[in-house]
Amino acid sequence: MVAPKQVYVLLFNARSENEGIHTLQISDRNVVLMFESEDDAIRFGGMLEAQDFPNPSVEALEVEEIEEFCQSAGYECQLVETGMLALPPETNVEKTDWQPDGTPNQEPEMSDLDRIRRQLEGLL
Repeated sequence: MVAPKQVYVLLFNARSENEGIHTLQISDRNVVLMFESEDDAIRFGGMLEAQDFPNPSVEALEVEEIEEFCQSAGYECQLVETGMLALPPETNVEKTDWQPDGTPNQEPEMSDLDRIRRQLEGLL
């Protein structure tokens, strides 16, 4: 399969000084989900909002741009191919790196590693 040139990511406060990107925390790693399909990214964002997250913006970016950002921030990135069912974690960290009021904290976390593995395996 040919890798896409453009992907969709979830941003909070897009194009502002307080912009934040959604990541999943898996063990000690932060993982940015890169959605191949805009519809899948919108669906995932809606599920986050249902879990009392602020409504994220779905932004189209070049794969290389996200990969460079992840490398510089010490994050990993994962491609979510069209039609894969990515589910947000059932639990989140208490404090996030990003807050709607502009004060930095820490990003969302998946606390149940086994559940994460099952979800990721289900994507394959």
